[in-house]
Amino acid sequence: MTTLAAFDHGSSLVLAQTGVDGKTNEITCFRPVLERLDLDDRVVTADALHTQREHATFLIEQKRAHYVLIVKKNQPSLYAQVKRLSWKLIPIQHRERDRGHGREERRTLKVITVTTGLLFPHAVQAMQIKRQVRDGKTGRWRTVTVYAITDLPAWQAPPTELAPRSAATGASRTGFTTSATSHTPKTTARSAPATRPAPWPPCATSPSAPYA
Repeated sequence: MTTLAAFDHGSSLVLAQTGVDGKTNEITCFRPVLERLDLDDRVVTADALHTQREHATFLIEQKRAHYVLIVKKNQPSLYAQVKRLSWKLIPIQHRERDRGHGREERRTLKVITVTTGLLFPHAVQAMQIKRQVRDGKTGRWRTVTVYAITDLPAWQAPPTELAPRSAATGASRTGFTTSATSHTPKTTARSAPATRPAPWPPCATSPSAPYA
């Protein structure tokens, strides 16, 4: 039996969890795990397995939350659409570099607002996360490109605040899927002057291996 859990980014505390046995799967457990949590104006992140239209509708329309979801080939039409976006014309908007565990890792992030509409409920921004990892023993580099989507508009979630940690693109495996929550600023009223929102922690999701 595996475990599906929701944890808070700030405290790293598990907020809710449930066992996933052979009679069900993680997709059907997503909603029951989050049902009783107060997700009002929070950001929920999850791996590609949970990039489901029903999940997005549930989060936005019933829980009044936001999402950042990884896009892989389990959603073929969405994946093709996001991959075809004009990434070559978009400059790199964020860079990170890490060293540890015998390897060096470089990450870049590009973000684009999609005005014509993504093939996913409420999605307005797409991300391209490119990871370059150098093995300390062989010295060889390998590159992995990951895509993600969010319902958060650019004014509320600029690239510097969407920059994912290593876990978001598969650098660490937890053995179970996680749905992490973190605060996001309340939406500014139309008549109020726009202010820069306070940063919210980057997403931390464990990817779905079957669709890598």
